[in-house]
Amino acid sequence: MTLSQQILWGSFYLGLCFLIEIGLLTWCTIVVRKVIDRWEGQGTFLPTAGPIALALAVIVATHTIQVWIWAIVWVMGDVLPDWNSALYFSLVTFTTLGYGDIVLGEGLRIFGAFASVTGLLAFGLSTAFMVALMTRVFQERFLT
Repeated sequence: MTLSQQILWGSFYLGLCFLIEIGLLTWCTIVVRKVIDRWEGQGTFLPTAGPIALALAVIVATHTIQVWIWAIVWVMGDVLPDWNSALYFSLVTFTTLGYGDIVLGEGLRIFGAFASVTGLLAFGLSTAFMVALMTRVFQERFLT
């Protein structure tokens, strides 16, 4: 793959992952708002911990979907030989752990780096989402 192709396709999959993340976090916000209203009057624990647990579940699912997207890219592009290797490489790269036991050839290094950038940005966005949610929940529960 040429450098421009790596940048183009890497940007495409990065953008796809972010559309999915933004869509699921938006959906999560709508659902959390509804369940908070439904759980009102159920004591303190459920209306406080419930929305946080729900948001964490959505975030884990969102990140899992993104790891699978990158694994599909590796397998369908004949970059990695099997699903086990592709999922492992995707997860290690997405989390920026990068053990280095599976590496891409020179013609895919920049493209592969986009998987790491996807993970970095996804974790950052998810962290910001959780901080905003927890701040709002704790303010409504304990500070007003």
